[in-house]
Amino acid sequence: MPHIVVSPLSRLGETAQFHRPRDMVTLINMGTLVERPNCIEAGRHLFLGFNDIVEEMPGMTPPAAEHVEKLIGFAERWDRQAPLLIHCFAGISRSTAAAYIVASALNPDMDAAALANLLRERAPSATPNIRLVTLADDLLGRGGRMVDAVKAIGRGAEAFEGVPFVLPLGV
Repeated sequence: MPHIVVSPLSRLGETAQFHRPRDMVTLINMGTLVERPNCIEAGRHLFLGFNDIVEEMPGMTPPAAEHVEKLIGFAERWDRQAPLLIHCFAGISRSTAAAYIVASALNPDMDAAALANLLRERAPSATPNIRLVTLADDLLGRGGRMVDAVKAIGRGAEAFEGVPFVLPLGV
């Protein structure tokens, strides 16, 4: 079964080596150096540069609809022959939101709450960026179900960074 692998930046290399993805999404601050693993060709790497914030802040780039549109478009082109690797700096907020969004977009009939609960089970520290989830909920026409589901699982366990985990596409 195709799946998504989520990792913090510090464990990107080992996670890629273990799971052997061919496609990768980076959600990180602009200007952050990210060394693309050898198993990922440049054309199969989506870099989305923005800060991990939920409200507008001077000097920072918030997640925007264009970021979510690019994420969903990239996910729709993913051939699912190998895992999709998604990472951010800590593996807690942007990447977990992106994994939730991708799984939701590729499985429109999937129950939003069941997926959010699975995310919490797989990643106790996951605290998906609610701004990203809200933008995706609007773009996918989910009527607030994605937002409600993520709010229902609440803030994840305190952690400096998340542990790599697998999120299957089917629940």
